[in-house]
Amino acid sequence: MIKKIVALGLLLSSQIALADIAVIVNTANNTNVDDAVIKKLYLGKSKSFADGSSANPVNQDGNATFDEFNDKVIGKSSSQLNAHWSKLVFTGKGTPPKKLANDQAIIEFVSKNADAIGYIDASKVTDAVKVVGKY
Repeated sequence: MIKKIVALGLLLSSQIALADIAVIVNTANNTNVDDAVIKKLYLGKSKSFADGSSANPVNQDGNATFDEFNDKVIGKSSSQLNAHWSKLVFTGKGTPPKKLANDQAIIEFVSKNADAIGYIDASKVTDAVKVVGKY
């Protein structure tokens, strides 16, 4: 019986870890956003979209969606990404994206800011934003 409970717990936790991440922008944003652009924006290597327009990336605040995005899209663990940003901040070469509390806060921010880009659990997408990538 205990083995079954442990197996069920592992199965459920693996399902949580495999949630799809949707990268979202404002519905008025018509620029081409691909994996390379997203990665550059979230690593501080670029401050604009491919068409040259200003980009304002926002992060989740250290939750499971944050960890999943870092792993799947950025290709770094959360601790590696934090170390990356610490170095940029210390040398005066960058400021990390603003952190918002949850999916709803990201949706609200992106829907109100034409230059915004964020990410949320794909199951939480609404018509207030446009999906430019799903991971």
